[in-house]
Amino acid sequence: MTRADFRKSSYSNPNQNCVEVARGLDLLRDSKAPERTLPAPGLPALVRWVKAR
Repeated sequence: MTRADFRKSSYSNPNQNCVEVARGLDLLRDSKAPERTLPAPGLPALVRWVKAR
C-alpha cells in the first residue's frame, strides 16, 4: 500500500477519539488503531454531502 498522509477530523475531541482521513487515496482509520486502515471509495461523495448541510 502507498504511504498515506492522514489528517485528523476537525471534530476530534481532546481524548483523541477521532477519525483520520487520507485525501486522494480514499482511506479512513481510527486514530486509536491506525493499523486498521479501511478503504472508503465513497468518501469524496460523503464529504460533499456533509459540507452541503
